[in-house]
Order: sequence, then C-alpha cells, then structure tokens
Amino acid sequence: MVVSDGLNCFRAVTKTGCRQQREVVGDGRRSTEMGCFHWINTILGNLKIAIAGTYHAFNFEKYAHRYLAEFQYRFNRCFDLRSLLPRLVFACVSIGKRPEAWLRQTENWT
Repeated sequence: MVVSDGLNCFRAVTKTGCRQQREVVGDGRRSTEMGCFHWINTILGNLKIAIAGTYHAFNFEKYAHRYLAEFQYRFNRCFDLRSLLPRLVFACVSIGKRPEAWLRQTENWT
C-alpha cells in the first residue's frame, strides 16, 4: 500500500501492481496534520535542513546518490545519538585504504 498526496506521478505505482491510497490535501499545510504523512514530512524536512546546512555547492545531478546515502546513514542512526560517532569512525577505519580511482568509480554510477 502506497499512500500519496495524489500527485499524477504516482499513477505508475498502480501500474506496478501496488495499491495506492490517495490523500489529496490541496494547497497549504494540511498534510502536516495528517498522521499518514508524519514520517514523510519528518524525513523531507530533515533532508532539506541537511542540504541547506551542510553543503555549500550542491551538484545534485552528479552526486545525488552520495548525498542521499550519507543522509540515509545519519537518519537511520539518529535515534541512538551516542553510538553515531563511534559507528561512523569504525566504518571509516574498517574499510582500509582505497585509491582515488576506486573512490571515483561511483561518479559514473548513473
């Protein structure tokens, strides 16, 4: 079941065989009051703040997958803030050395 705001792009959801629950809210901030959109609004709000507060030159076309992966990593761990830094440090040091060519492989990912 996919809950959407009724935007036309979500028609593809039903074409894939999923069910869609359309919650058309119109203009304004009514969607923020609806329980079904609570987490979506939370995630989108956090993403907008992370982008505006962290990145000074945002090249979404080239690095979107990296920005979103980094945001996903932080968001998935935001409920246990004490372990965030130790887990990040562990992830960084456990991967070992990587040459620049290996790091740049993902630039041609899209």
